[in-house]
Amino acid sequence: MVQWPRRAILGGGLALPALARARATGVQAAWPSQPIKLIVPFAPGGTTDLIARLVATPLQEKLGQPIVVENRPGAGASVGSLLVAQAVPDGHTLLLSNIASHAISPALYGNLRYDPVRDFSHIALLTLNPSVFVAYPRAGIANLDDMARLHRERGLDMASSGSGSSNHLLIVRMGSILGREFNHIPFRGAGPAMTAVIGGQVPLMSDSLPSAASHIRQGSVKAIAMSSAERHPSFPDVPTFREQGHDVVTSSWFGLSGPAQLPRPIVDRLSREVSAILDTHSTRSRLAEIGGSAGQYSPEEYAAFVASEVALWGPLVRETGAKPD
Repeated sequence: MVQWPRRAILGGGLALPALARARATGVQAAWPSQPIKLIVPFAPGGTTDLIARLVATPLQEKLGQPIVVENRPGAGASVGSLLVAQAVPDGHTLLLSNIASHAISPALYGNLRYDPVRDFSHIALLTLNPSVFVAYPRAGIANLDDMARLHRERGLDMASSGSGSSNHLLIVRMGSILGREFNHIPFRGAGPAMTAVIGGQVPLMSDSLPSAASHIRQGSVKAIAMSSAERHPSFPDVPTFREQGHDVVTSSWFGLSGPAQLPRPIVDRLSREVSAILDTHSTRSRLAEIGGSAGQYSPEEYAAFVASEVALWGPLVRETGAKPD
C-alpha cells in the first residue's frame, strides 16, 4: 500500500547573529509593535495563499497590527522559507510553512540553506487536505482509466504548483504506477497552473483541494480523482484513487512558523490566537467548504509533526526518483 503523507531530510543550520537575538529580546515586551509580514512561499491563488489570507484577517484583528501577506515563490517554496529562517526573531516576520517547504524540498534540493526543524520556531498546524487530479473539460479525460489510456498512447503533460510540492510527487508516483513518466509542467504557484488548465494549455493538473474547489464547482475543470481514503463529503461525486484501482492516499498540510529562537511569549500568544480562530464556526465552515480540516496542535506538537514529516519524505522522494524541474 502506498501512503502519501509526509516527511523529508535535513539541510544546514543557520547561525543567528547575537545582534538579532538582542533585538528580539528588546522588542518582545511590546510585541507586536509594527505590521507583521506573513511570507507565503508560493504565488497568489493557490492553497498556501488561500489559507494564509483566511487566517491573516482575523489574526490581525486580535493582534491589533496589520498582517501583510507577501508572496515569495520559488524553488519548491524554499526561497520564501529561507527569508524567514534568516529574519530577526522578533515576531514581525512569519511563514506559512507547508509540506513542500519543510518536508519535500529539503529532500528534493540538496543545497538548501536552512534546516526545516532547527532553523524555525514551529507555532501551529492550520489545516490538512487531500489532493485532486483535475482535467481540462474538453481533454476527453473523465477518470483515471481515460488518463492512463491516453498517457500510454501519447504521453500527457500535467501541471502542478511547482517542483517540490506534494502534488509534484503525486504526479511522479502515478507515472511510476502507470509505467510512463508524465511530462511535469511546474508553475510558480497553483493559481497560474490552474489558469493554464482552464485555458486548455495543459490537459491535467495535480492540485490541493482547497485551491481547486471553486473551479471544480464552477465546472471550469473536471475532477477525476481524489487522494483521500474515502470520498470527500464536500465532493461526493469525485471518486478516490482507491476506487479506481490505485491504492494511493495522500494529504498536504499548512502551518504557521517563525524564525528559530522566537521568544516563547510570542509563540504562546500566536498559538493561542490561532487556536481560537480555528475554533470559530466561520473558519471551520470555510475550511470544510474548500475541502480542508482544521489542525489543533500545540507548538510542541507541531514541531514534532514537522520532524516526523522530515523523517518520512526523504525516502519517499528517493523512491520516486523525483528531481527538481
